[in-house]
Amino acid sequence: MAPTASGRGRKHMSITLPELTPTQESLFLTLGISALDSRLPRPFLGDPMADEILKASGYDLRRFALFRSERLDPKTKVFSGAVRAKHEDEVVARFVAAHPDAVVLDLGTGLDTRVFRTDPPPTVDWYDIDFPTVIDLRRQLVPEREGVHLVAADLTEPGWLADIPGDRPTMIVHNGLVPFLSMGDYQSLLLRLTRHFQSGEMAHNSYTRPAVWTFKRVFGDVPGIGFNDPRAPERWVPGLKLVEEIFNVRSPEVAEIATSPAWRLMLGAIASSTILSRHLEAAVLHYRF
Repeated sequence: MAPTASGRGRKHMSITLPELTPTQESLFLTLGISALDSRLPRPFLGDPMADEILKASGYDLRRFALFRSERLDPKTKVFSGAVRAKHEDEVVARFVAAHPDAVVLDLGTGLDTRVFRTDPPPTVDWYDIDFPTVIDLRRQLVPEREGVHLVAADLTEPGWLADIPGDRPTMIVHNGLVPFLSMGDYQSLLLRLTRHFQSGEMAHNSYTRPAVWTFKRVFGDVPGIGFNDPRAPERWVPGLKLVEEIFNVRSPEVAEIATSPAWRLMLGAIASSTILSRHLEAAVLHYRF
């Protein structure tokens, strides 16, 4: 069931939140995880700017069941999303360190502050891309930064790539895009990206088909179906190669939520199996083209 639209369009502090579709409103789930993580005594991601943006927006996170839950402690609520974002940040940071003349694309950027967390040199051109309504909201809430370009576009439309240089090493990152695009649109997007840019890498969170089924229970009938085999995109896109799967459950941060012997035993069993790790916990998929 999609989150309620009650309260949208009302005045919150210094801005008025626009009318957002359920797809667009999902940006507050990502932002909320980063914000609540920053309030932990030992944050996984450590993004205090996310909390400032959330407070400035006036958005009520209780619209999402995750944040209304009283069964989960705060660390468990944010673990999956925060650690996954940390892994993506690490892939991006390594890439721009090796390629200080890089182009970075953050697709479906929402109100995420990844560019501030990874802190690329000013020689990097960073493109934050999302729907026009979201980009307008981003202009109001996220500070400007040298080298960052905001692109207001529907990712399924081909024209938005025209003004982005394609002859420099390119890092493409996205978080949560797979469920919101049909398989055909997602495959077409990957083909356009890898044809436009001469070489680069891509990192994003995995969405298996069961994970997307669960996602639909929160956001309604989204068009994506997900994919179980992380090598499937290699078959869709010539020259695309899987570099690594980065599993949250194998991260050292898992010790923060494995607070009982039974919980440690279960998470250890999941971590020992690639199949279980792939289907029961979030992963980051890292590709090269």
